[in-house]
Order: sequence, then C-alpha cells, then structure tokens
Amino acid sequence: MSETPSIPYFAEGVAAGFPSPAVGELNDTLDLNRLCVRHPAATYFVRARGDSMTGAGIDDGDILVVDRSATVTNGAIIIAALNGEFTVKRLEMREKKVRLLPENPAYLPIEITPASGAEFFGVVTFVIKKMQA
Repeated sequence: MSETPSIPYFAEGVAAGFPSPAVGELNDTLDLNRLCVRHPAATYFVRARGDSMTGAGIDDGDILVVDRSATVTNGAIIIAALNGEFTVKRLEMREKKVRLLPENPAYLPIEITPASGAEFFGVVTFVIKKMQA
C-alpha cells in the first residue's frame, strides 16, 4: 500500500472577489476523506453522467460524495432509483406531492408516485470536479 503524500493546506483562503494580500502561511495539511466523509460506513462515491443538474454545479463526469445516513430533506440533492434506474436530482416535498427536480430547464420534473417504485440512496454532500484536462 502506498503512503498518501502530505499536501499543503493554506486555511486562510484565497479571494474569489477582489484580490487580497498574499498570506503564504502554511497552516496544516488537508485530508479530503476527513473533510468530505462524515460517516465512512455510510458513504460512497459515484460519477455523475449527463447534464440534468448543471444548474446545481454538477456536470458530466463530476464525482459525487453521497451519505446514505444523512437525513433526506426538502431541497436536498439526492441519489434516487426509479424502477431500478438511478438518477441524481433535487428533492421537492410539498403538501402531498414528492418530485425530483432537474437543475436544467431542458428536463422535466419527475413526480414520485407509488407506481414509480422510488427508493432514495443518499444525500449528495460534496461534488468533486476536474477543472482542466
């Protein structure tokens, strides 16, 4: 088994708006498992396919961190199965209606009915994306 290299972590951050003076002070190292995985026994990774969630910042090829132990709440982005087919969508629960909402206007919401055989497989807690090839 190979050892994971220690990668520097600058906790001060970098400005995403107006530039700020460079801090340059190394605070620690960052373990992405510790950051992204709260419940290791209930967490899995899955690759997103398609473009139905681009408005939520989820693009084709992104890696989703999914926590099966997280409470599924209204507005959460979840992994669901409908008649055995898996999808990632935003959950909407209103009055007596439950729908899976895409984040791309090219797609229609999916109403959850008893006939849809819907099962929920966890809440997306992080998105890991590659910015350059």
